[in-house]
Amino acid sequence: MEQTMNQTAVVIAPEELLKHWQGHRDLTRRAIVAFPEKEFFEFSIGGMRPFSDMVMELLGIAAPGLREIVEGNTSDLVEHFEHGGKKENILNAWDAATEQINELFAQIPVERFHEHINLFGKYEGSIWSTIFYFIDNEIHHRGQGYVYLRALGIEPPFFWDRP
Repeated sequence: MEQTMNQTAVVIAPEELLKHWQGHRDLTRRAIVAFPEKEFFEFSIGGMRPFSDMVMELLGIAAPGLREIVEGNTSDLVEHFEHGGKKENILNAWDAATEQINELFAQIPVERFHEHINLFGKYEGSIWSTIFYFIDNEIHHRGQGYVYLRALGIEPPFFWDRP
């Protein structure tokens, strides 16, 4: 991996970015909790995937992607894992990934954020743009989950209610 720019100006500190991201992760976790068990795995609208599949995608990207950034070892993108059809198992995986994100993010020096990477051997960009993608992708899928919750007559968590 090569560094493309040496940037010194900082608009937001890495710790603030992590707090922002974890606020979104907390909100997504509350959306997962709001789903009834069966509908979490089966409900869909208009040919979209069930929310459980979207959440597994998020789990396959965030912590593994950060691990690849920190360790420099390219890995395959794995978007599915055995969960036994239980929402509790996915929530446990979510919580474990949250801790991994905290640990891994802290290992990325601010000087590396403009470094060019090729995540999972196929997604090129800077470290900062990759992290923004992780956040944007989560917001996108959570929005789909919110549509599902509303279609099921369930009020989703307020999008602005983040720690």
